[in-house]
This record gives sequence, structure tokens and C-alpha cells, in this order.
Amino acid sequence: MHPLLEYLKSPELVVKVQEYFGIVYERNAGKEKVPQANGGKPVNGAVVHNGTGGKGGSLSNGSAVNHATTNSTNKKIDGDDNAYRVTNYFWYVLFIVGTELGDEIFYATFIPFWFWNIDSAVGRRVVMVWSAIMYVGQSLKDVIRWPRPSYPAARLQKKWGMEYGMPSTHAMVSVAIPFSVLIYTYDRYIYSLPVGLAIACVWCAVICVSRVYLGMHSVLDILAGLLLVILLMIPLIPIVDKLDLIIVTARWSPIYVLAISIFLIVFYPDSGKWTPTRGDTALTVSVCAGIEIGAWLHYHLGEFQQPAQPPPYEIIWPSYSMLGLLLLRTVLGLCCIVASRAFAKSVSYAFVCFLLGRDKNELRRSEDTLENKNKIIVELSYKLFTYGVIGFNTQYLLPSVFKLLNIGRPDFYTEI
Repeated sequence: MHPLLEYLKSPELVVKVQEYFGIVYERNAGKEKVPQANGGKPVNGAVVHNGTGGKGGSLSNGSAVNHATTNSTNKKIDGDDNAYRVTNYFWYVLFIVGTELGDEIFYATFIPFWFWNIDSAVGRRVVMVWSAIMYVGQSLKDVIRWPRPSYPAARLQKKWGMEYGMPSTHAMVSVAIPFSVLIYTYDRYIYSLPVGLAIACVWCAVICVSRVYLGMHSVLDILAGLLLVILLMIPLIPIVDKLDLIIVTARWSPIYVLAISIFLIVFYPDSGKWTPTRGDTALTVSVCAGIEIGAWLHYHLGEFQQPAQPPPYEIIWPSYSMLGLLLLRTVLGLCCIVASRAFAKSVSYAFVCFLLGRDKNELRRSEDTLENKNKIIVELSYKLFTYGVIGFNTQYLLPSVFKLLNIGRPDFYTEI
């Protein structure tokens, strides 16, 4: 590999970034480190983290490892015996929050909020771009199979540690979501483009730096993700714009949407070992399919109408009464989403287990491996159904309920 690429991939560069933002490493020559299978090197060292609590964790060899506690309750050693101490909590909190902008919790709140309170036409296109970007990025992770940074970089976070690192899908989404929102709204609404660009750039920068700061990605992972998403979005943005209209208006499009979704999930690339990427990808594909089918139903029931005037539109800032309805829609809708997720998951999981002749509790406790075919089938099937239902409810069912309750967004049914 080229020396520059080796340098960008090196965990030593990750350490430099961490130290720049206030992570201090402390090595103890009296403690020997056990070699790790994920590429770590034997070292002497104990790591001190001046944090809180006693159940933090890091990941080694793709699995969660609890911090070992040293002499004091606020001193910890991560799974690779890497030494770190947080000295600047502003950056620490900022990057913890930033990394959550690429997590399921963010998607589960941002996407419904946008659909119920802002613009479902833009929302459908953004979700389709997000789903496509995530599918390509996650697939490439399991094809390339590069591990995440190891010693001497400490991992300040344990989530996603079982996945491979190249490319960073957090970096890809940090571009895909804010910039697709910007592109699909700049000629639809009247607002300051420089302000929108500034927000999108800050959003992207915080997420990308957070992944290196937390020790979850090398700088090369981030740069590769950014380059890849830019190359993908150039053709994807206009294609999605046209494809959404075709899906919503074509007579038989739900059949094709479901068939393509199942095809993408079934023929996902082999990862060589079990990782959660395939299940996460099934989630994004299913949400997108559910939303598009919900929009199709709206259109064919005659609930989508042409707007009274062409764009661009003035942004209507909410009054106190509008703000109250916005909060009511959001809280009520999210409660319904949580309830429908629990119900759909329970029913679909039990149903697929019944079809396979397996006990659901036993299968749920079984090991996550590529050889455990029954568990993989059940996991993918319930995610396809459950998150498809969530997407459908987000686009069709809950906005229809809001309308019946007289709390709906007034211009909801003018968007296509």
C-alpha cells in the first residue's frame, strides 16, 4: 500500500487526533498486554480513564468488553489495555452527540418528525438517498473487511465495534442527509442558501471527526466514505427525484418495490463472519419500501393534490398554536411508532419461527454466526416486516390519523 494511505489508515494518526481534542494517554510499563486477534500488538500498558461510572466498555475482536477497574472507581482499562484520560469535556460531549446523528435513534426521530411537520415529498427523496447510500456503504464494509483501528488507539465507544471499518457509513450519511435535504429544498423553499450550506458542513464535520475521536474509524475510513458518497450522490440525486414520482404514480409499483427490497436483503454480500451490518441494511431498505408504498396508497386514493401555487414557497414559522400541534403530532406519533415496532416485531418473529418449526426463545438466545441460518432468516424477516410497517405508518397511517383528529399538518396532502 502507498505510504500515504498507510499513514492515513494508521491507528497512530487516530491517537494524534484524539490527543489534539484532549485525550491524554498514560502508559504503565508494569502491565503486559495480551495479543489481540484484531491486529493489536503486544504492549506494556494500562490505561486510565478519568470518567464516571464503572460499566463503560470498548470493543476488541469485534465484541463488547467491559472496562477493567483499577485502584480507583473512576479509573478504567479498555479491552485493548489502551491508556486514556478525558481532559476536555466540551469536545467529548460534542462528539458523543455528533456520532449519535448517524445512529438508529436519530433516524427514528428525525425521519418521522420531518414527514409529520415539514415536507413528506422531500422526506421520501431524502430517505431513498439515505437507504441507497447505506446499502452501498454497508455492503462495501463486508466486501473489503478492513478492521477498525486497534492499538495504540483507544476506543471510547463500544457500539458498532463488531462491524468492519472501511468505508465509514457515518461519514457517508453525514453528507447524504444534510446535503440531500439542501438540494431537494433549495428551489422549493425560500431561505438563505449560505446558511444552509454552513449548517450542512458543520453537521458533516462534527460527525466525521467524532468517529476518529472515538477511535471507531481511521482517517482513511472517513476520507473514503466522503469521496464515495460524493461520487454516488452525483447520479443518485436526479435519479431519486424521478424514481420517486414513478413509484408513487405507477399502478403496480408496490409489487416491484417489495420484490427489489427482498432481493437486496437476500443477496447481500457475504461478510466472512457474522456482523450486524446485514440486519442494519435490511432496516434501511424496509423503511424506504414502507414509506414509498404509503405514498403510493395516498396518491391512488386521491389524497395527493397539486399545490395551489408553484414553488418556491415561503417558510411558515409556527405560531404558538401550531407549535403545540407540532409537539402533539410528534409525541403521539412517536409513541405509536414505538408501540407498532414492538407489536410487529413480536408477531413477525413468532410467525417466522413457527414456519421454521423453531422455538422463538431458544432461537433468540442462540449464537450469532453465519452458520445459524434459521436465526438469520428470522432476524431479516422480522426486520423487513417491522420496519416496513414503521415506514408505512410514518408516511400513510399516522398522518391520516392526525387528519381525522384535526391535528394534521394543513398542507400534507399537497405533496408529491
